[in-house]
Amino acid sequence: MGAQKGKDLLVKINDGGNYVTVAGLRSRRIAFNAELVDITHAESADRWRELLAGAGVRRAAISGRGLFKDAASDAVVRAAFFNGLISDCQVVVPDFGAISGPFQIASLEFAGEHNGEVSFDITLESAGALGFAAL
Repeated sequence: MGAQKGKDLLVKINDGGNYVTVAGLRSRRIAFNAELVDITHAESADRWRELLAGAGVRRAAISGRGLFKDAASDAVVRAAFFNGLISDCQVVVPDFGAISGPFQIASLEFAGEHNGEVSFDITLESAGALGFAAL
């Protein structure tokens, strides 16, 4: 994957029929994590750590920062957060693929300066198995 424009990384939430791009995001990020299960024991070769393959809990977190600019995506985000919904979400990474699956909004923060715009920060945490489709 070569260099890509950051604005092409998209965060989308399903509104019940279509994926709606969360509008106004100026920065976005997706992080994947996997817990390790240490199975090292007294007879491990030279006391090197041993791990149990595929045994740990995997998770993904999506975060973004921006401005609310689009009524449709604003409504989907608000409804998902205030109703505690687990929503079908998709992250499109250019020249890589699309990651999709269930996510819940874990954090929704608003900020604003006296002489500036209102901005928001959003964090979504995976709530089940995720799928990947190459683009």
